[in-house]
Amino acid sequence: MAPTTPVPGRHRSWPWCRQCSGIALDLGSARTRAWTSGRRMILDVPTVTFHGGGAVYPIRRGAIVDTPGTALMLDRLLGHRLPRFGRPLLILTAPVLGGVAYRAEARVAVEVLRPRAVLTIPTARAVASAVDADLSRPLLVVDIGAHLTEVALLSDGDVIDARHTALGTSDGDGPAASAPTRITDCVLAMVTAMLEQDRTSRTLEAVRRGALLAGGGALLPGISCGLAGVLHAPLQPVPAPHTAAVRGASKLLRAAHAHPSATDSRTDTNTDTDTDTARPR
Repeated sequence: MAPTTPVPGRHRSWPWCRQCSGIALDLGSARTRAWTSGRRMILDVPTVTFHGGGAVYPIRRGAIVDTPGTALMLDRLLGHRLPRFGRPLLILTAPVLGGVAYRAEARVAVEVLRPRAVLTIPTARAVASAVDADLSRPLLVVDIGAHLTEVALLSDGDVIDARHTALGTSDGDGPAASAPTRITDCVLAMVTAMLEQDRTSRTLEAVRRGALLAGGGALLPGISCGLAGVLHAPLQPVPAPHTAAVRGASKLLRAAHAHPSATDSRTDTNTDTDTDTARPR
């Protein structure tokens, strides 16, 4: 009998089953993005729901202000896409300074999806995962959203310092051209404060290395060049920056399924750091 010639493996979607179903979720003030196992497309919808006779925006400036409204939105978006039996593993991105309050509200909201476990990760860590960044060296991540801008310093994969400001691409009071300038000025102020309070060289090393730029703001003309100019350092816009966080969460979701011991119980696991203010190091 002639030897069988191996057939090159074809790409297959991650199987949808009781043991490996999962959801990667990025809740933004303006857009909510989700990736579910077994599907190749990212679901991308406005963060809005309708009850009480009008539109309700349940997430504002990186905070969940309407938990029932958030749950209603998630049920409408994902409820019919879940397997009838079994419970998915859910990985949720969280603002780096969201802290315990954000995670508590988020856990209540996502219960509508019947998760068997909920893992939360800082958005900055998810962005780094999306591009397989080298986390053995300090890394600065700038995430510019519609209503929130965050700057986070990662060291060995952990958030060791962070700043945020309630300003984003949707804050357009005044000339439209002023939004990139205001955001650039705010990012410069946050990075400067981090440099001044850092007793080590990690922030400086991360700036010289070149910050990752993510979020919808990375698509604005003038943001990349403006930040590179004021920081006097290279900038690395990530591919498809508006979906980087959910794509990174989906990669971590796959990795989590390879380690079932991490998700044996319903107890939520957090890789986030509860830092509400800058920590001198």
